[in-house]
Amino acid sequence: MRVFYKPYWNYVIEDIVALVLSFFVVLEWFPLSTQIPFQKYDVFAAIFSSVWLFSAYFAHRYVRVKYLRIDTAIYRLLAAAALTFAIMLVYMYVIPPHRNYSIWVLLTIWIAMCAWTIVILIISHAYNYATYEEPEPPRKLDRAPQKVLKAPVEREQQQTEAIRRAISMTTSPLLLDFFDEHLDVASSNTFVLRSSEIFNILKLRDYRFDTIINLMPLNQIRGINRMIGMVNDKLPDDGLFVCCYEAQSTTKRNFLNRYTPFFGYIFYAFLYFYKRVFPKIFMTERLYFDITEGKNRVLSKAEVLGRLSYCGFEIVAEQKCRDLNYVVARRSFTPESIQKKRYGIFVQLERVGKNGKKIAVYKIRTMHPYSEYIQAYVYDKYSLQAGGKIKHDIRVSTLGRILRRTFIDELPMVLNLLQGDVKLIGVRPISAHYMSLYSEPLQQQRQRHRPGLMPPFYADLPSTLDEIEASEIKYLNRCEQKGTLLTDFVYFWKISYNLLFKHARSN
Repeated sequence: MRVFYKPYWNYVIEDIVALVLSFFVVLEWFPLSTQIPFQKYDVFAAIFSSVWLFSAYFAHRYVRVKYLRIDTAIYRLLAAAALTFAIMLVYMYVIPPHRNYSIWVLLTIWIAMCAWTIVILIISHAYNYATYEEPEPPRKLDRAPQKVLKAPVEREQQQTEAIRRAISMTTSPLLLDFFDEHLDVASSNTFVLRSSEIFNILKLRDYRFDTIINLMPLNQIRGINRMIGMVNDKLPDDGLFVCCYEAQSTTKRNFLNRYTPFFGYIFYAFLYFYKRVFPKIFMTERLYFDITEGKNRVLSKAEVLGRLSYCGFEIVAEQKCRDLNYVVARRSFTPESIQKKRYGIFVQLERVGKNGKKIAVYKIRTMHPYSEYIQAYVYDKYSLQAGGKIKHDIRVSTLGRILRRTFIDELPMVLNLLQGDVKLIGVRPISAHYMSLYSEPLQQQRQRHRPGLMPPFYADLPSTLDEIEASEIKYLNRCEQKGTLLTDFVYFWKISYNLLFKHARSN
């Protein structure tokens, strides 16, 4: 490694912060022999700081690397600290004015500096460790329409029976009826495996099989998106992928059955935090997966279906068999990229604003991860309930339902109000998919007005989609006829009355 190099100034600033903290703590809190320590030791502090930075530079502490091992970083720190201590001892002995400085002053400041530097070093490496990600392999974005390489032929009866027997023993005989309804297990173009190793998918020849079945639950696979994306690359157009998982509700039920209700819910709260929250925090996510190797993950139904949709599949059929949920998905497109999604407490949703402009609406997260990719699927399967919300919406978490009913989830929308994207009273900001359910005239009328925090829904309390449309048309017509300011004033008091006295709530 070269002796002279351009220092990475972020590392230098970290050392300067540690120096300032060290001198402040030592001179302010330690019982020194002077009443004015900052005046007495100011020159000494400046010299010590210069020597420290000089020593750290020549110990290569300021060389920028993408990821530096913690043991290497501590070795360089100790080298810099030893050189600093040696130079300061010589300096105190040679320079007469500072010869009388106590060795304990130097030792105290030196120990404090090393301690603060180690703390900053550990925090810095913890952050780098947590945020370091391996680059994703390039994707085949320009692939032409593909068909399976070989025409399917029926396997020999003995081989087919062996496969069906293996599936039956691994899962349940009832699952074979579900498979027979949606795919052909006897086909030579159907590949069946039970593996958590992505290598077993990677080694398959492209477009050799038109159906891939993996009987290993997704809960046991590290890198779920990567595995699903790899299956997407291996399948021809309209190829089928069958996967399975244990849903969060099943995990919770099985866990609570082991204990009494009181202790069961206490233990489950810790389990939920460890296996559901811990992996979603960016500072602990990688540590969690390195410890558990991605085994026994807790996955919700919405997250699994959302991951499949995000990775280029459309859901064909679902079936629960014993404790596992099975999904048949059809390859529908090649995703531009398959990245690791991060989901925090706050979410930014794309909504249709005035003049059809796309606006980012801020809310507290109430849905499971990847839920945004299955809105159309959930609507087609469950339709709408009274109030215009999706019936039995699997995307909303238990905590999310509480937040919605108390309107806490909409508090961050105050930022949208300050930015001018929405106003206090107005039609609800909705997604492009939800907007497509409205009549064409209402879509056009909606786009002439800014959406609002408090929609006319809470003034009229409609039940069906037609009633919701009628409520919004009534509000928008009144805005255009009598003015927005007066209309919003009247609706504000109607909405406030219904919220306070009729307990109108969001589902």
